[in-house]
Amino acid sequence: MSRMWSWPPGSTVWPLGIFPKLQKICQKHDIVLIIDEVQTGVGRTGKFFAIEHWGIEPDLITTAKSLAGGMPLGAVTGREDLMNKLPAGTLGATFGGNAVSCRAGLAVLDILYEDGILERGRELGKVLFARFQALQNNYEIIGEIRGKGPMLALESVKDRETKEPASDEAKKLAQLCLEKGLIILTTGCFGNVIRTLMPLIITDEQLEKGLSILEESFEELKQ
Repeated sequence: MSRMWSWPPGSTVWPLGIFPKLQKICQKHDIVLIIDEVQTGVGRTGKFFAIEHWGIEPDLITTAKSLAGGMPLGAVTGREDLMNKLPAGTLGATFGGNAVSCRAGLAVLDILYEDGILERGRELGKVLFARFQALQNNYEIIGEIRGKGPMLALESVKDRETKEPASDEAKKLAQLCLEKGLIILTTGCFGNVIRTLMPLIITDEQLEKGLSILEESFEELKQ
């Protein structure tokens, strides 16, 4: 079982070739390949499943969180032959099958496709990456930009060659943003990574306001 990338420890994205190779190894040894899409699934990366960026279909996929737009709901999706191995009634949970949550999940799926939310996610990713590249050109503290779609991360470093973590600076940046009305999250093993995970329904005005505050805070940090 594998996550799409190490989101909490620093948002390090797997190389594009790794999952096709992993799938071949699993198939060779008759191992079930399970992909955890709890955080990355349901449009978060510009595709319904993040694994689509790697061009493979795993045996099983786990989803939750965005699946029901905030309502408690999780799911396991997989190959028909695997799913049918469980007789009816053998897969259950104390709060499983909640009718309200399931209805919310169906509504999320309708909105994703009928209202163009997946396409919106791809657009957000392009806008964010371009703006982050501009910030990186202006501020040496940004060592790397990584991620897929709007699910991105900025790594703060003291030196781009040594990649020494700029942990204190990242914390100060978060505080500067907070004072201006923008909440950002620092993460990673050294607390020097800033990651983005805004709602896909964010308006252009809200996005621009947030990016402007972030840029202003980087400028203050530089002084």
